[in-house]
Amino acid sequence: MFTGIVEEVGTVKSVQPGKLTIAAKKVLEGTSLGDSIAVNGACLTVTALDKEVFSIDVMPETMRRTNLGVLRPGDGVNLERGLAVGQRMGGHFVQGHVDGTGRIISLIPEEGAVLMRVAAPADIMDYLVEKGFIAIDGVSLTIISRDATSLTISLVAYTRENTILGQRKPGDVVNIEVDILAKYVEQLIKGRKSGITPEFLAEHGFSA
Repeated sequence: MFTGIVEEVGTVKSVQPGKLTIAAKKVLEGTSLGDSIAVNGACLTVTALDKEVFSIDVMPETMRRTNLGVLRPGDGVNLERGLAVGQRMGGHFVQGHVDGTGRIISLIPEEGAVLMRVAAPADIMDYLVEKGFIAIDGVSLTIISRDATSLTISLVAYTRENTILGQRKPGDVVNIEVDILAKYVEQLIKGRKSGITPEFLAEHGFSA
């Protein structure tokens, strides 16, 4: 479990089939083999590490669902260690299970912020609401508006300076994880839909 508050921007050192090696500092403090680190929002397991680098194995499913497959040596990546018990929740509950990718349509300055508009597939857009949570490349953000095919978020200066979102440009592919609560609500509604009738509503005080 993560919060979407990026701790550090790491640097990809090497890319091998099914494996990434990343240079980092802060996220390696207290980290052991087998621990989880979110890389651009994807929860991955540390398989090797020393004082300055760590390696992770990347499954085919992860490659299909995320932008990790396009990483090259020298690229920056957002990094976050798993949430510790008793730690403050500065963002929202992020599982590190990327739902899919979106593509940046535009970046528009607005006073001290930048409005980032991202196109996303329908199966992701269905879960998004204005003022709801979303994780973009592992960064916890608030949706300020949405239409049928895209969403807009506002990036403050701190986010641009301390995550890779500050280097993103139109056309870039980003990882998206929707709020897990939306998925649970959907399943509850689906499970009960067939049993909701006018009689049921009347019995429970929802109709005259």
